[in-house]
Order: sequence, then structure tokens, then C-alpha cells
Amino acid sequence: MDRLRQRADFLAVANGTRANSAAFVVQGRARDDDGPIRIGFTVTKKNGTATERNRIRRRLRELVKRLDVISMRPHHDYVLVGRRAALTRDFATMLDDLRSALHRLDRQPTGKAFSSEVDSGSREENASKRKLRASVATSVGTERARNPN
Repeated sequence: MDRLRQRADFLAVANGTRANSAAFVVQGRARDDDGPIRIGFTVTKKNGTATERNRIRRRLRELVKRLDVISMRPHHDYVLVGRRAALTRDFATMLDDLRSALHRLDRQPTGKAFSSEVDSGSREENASKRKLRASVATSVGTERARNPN
């Protein structure tokens, strides 16, 4: 297993499927190449001081080390986003949560389940597409209000 280190890779995985847990969120994405499984770890500043964030990150890394590789799909990228609950949650429970989250990722469709249209591109492009769709819907609504027939 390799590590994700570039921001572009993290952003690409963020557009993939995700599974929530109490202590972390697992994001996954299939790649088109034949490379190994890659894993990234991230913990935001809202989770505490630097020492607390580092402790969360260390616990997540240890989870992945103890996890059997069979649980992860080959040619996939995964990102574990740590939450504050990872500081106090029992380690064995977190390991079960990770196995369960990876299993849920495998069952999810590759497209976004909550969107009628699959977004492609960067987050900025997707945001501009959503704004355009909202403005078109608003203009159609005001036109119907003026002309009810």
C-alpha cells in the first residue's frame, strides 16, 4: 500500500463514494491504472490542537496497518478523514467500524446517490453548474408566475 500525498489526489477521492463512522469518514475512488492501493489521512483543525490531531492520525494509520488487505479493493484510492471521537473510541471498535465502512463502500454505486446528475470536474466547476441550474429553475418559476396559462 502506498500513501496519498498530493492535494489533487485527495480532491479526486473526495468526489467518490463515502461511508460514515463515529470516529472517521472513509472516502473511496476507483482508479484506471494498475497501481497499488493508496491511502491518505486527513484531520481538520476543528478536531483540536496539533497534538490531538496527530494522535488521531496515528490511530488511523495503525487501523490501516492492522486491517487485512483483502478488505480493500485493488486499484483504489482511500482517504480516512478523522473525527474527534477517534481520540476516545475503543480501538477494536474502530477496527470493526473500518471493516464495515469499507464493505459499505463496495456496495455503493460509483455515481453519486444523492444527485440526479453525476458531477464531473473540479468542485468549482460543479458549484458553477449547480448555480446555473438554480438560476434556470428560478427564472422558469418567475415566468410561470407571470403567465399562469
